Amino acid sequence: MSNTDSFIEEVSEAVRRDRLYALMRRYSGLAVALVALIVGGAAYNEWRKAETLARAQAFGDSVLAALEGDEGQDRIEALAGIEPAVDGDALMVLRFIDAAERLGADDAPGAAEVYGRIADDADAPGIYRDLAALKRVVILGAELPAEERRQILDGMAAPGAPFRLLAEEQMALIDIEAGEAGAAIERLRAIIADAEVTPGLRSRANGLITALGAEQDAG
Repeated sequence: MSNTDSFIEEVSEAVRRDRLYALMRRYSGLAVALVALIVGGAAYNEWRKAETLARAQAFGDSVLAALEGDEGQDRIEALAGIEPAVDGDALMVLRFIDAAERLGADDAPGAAEVYGRIADDADAPGIYRDLAALKRVVILGAELPAEERRQILDGMAAPGAPFRLLAEEQMALIDIEAGEAGAAIERLRAIIADAEVTPGLRSRANGLITALGAEQDAG
């Protein structure tokens, strides 16, 4: 490399360095602000996570303490005084426990009412609403008109729905109630043949088929 080329290279390097220093001086305040924002954001996220965890733990401890009561009514009253954690799932868990306690205390109407509130809650996740609606149908049984029960269960029996087989079981019971034994048996056999049927549900379906005077399904 000639002296001229070397000189040009040194000058170019000096110019680049001067430009870099000028940019650093010009935007140093912004860089500091960005660093502070990043560090502050990370600290806030960690604080928020810790606070959420602490509230969830406090919520869990409150539920466990409420369930230590000797009498069902005492447990129900204790549950009613619990402030749920910030997320919606905690509120749903609290409602389902409340309903279960009411049912255990022979307060079926009260349990059905709680399940009804969950099922009608537009902000609740669909899976919770469906489960609550199903439990309400099971609890109330013939107290609800057959057509109303069918309407509730129809949506839950759709392909891919999480509680479709349980909904089909309830619809078979409605068929039996209506004197439609043939339709009930057909529905029960479809439940047994389903790949997702559980052993308990298969056993119940076979028991109903036998009670209806038909042969049990070999599946």
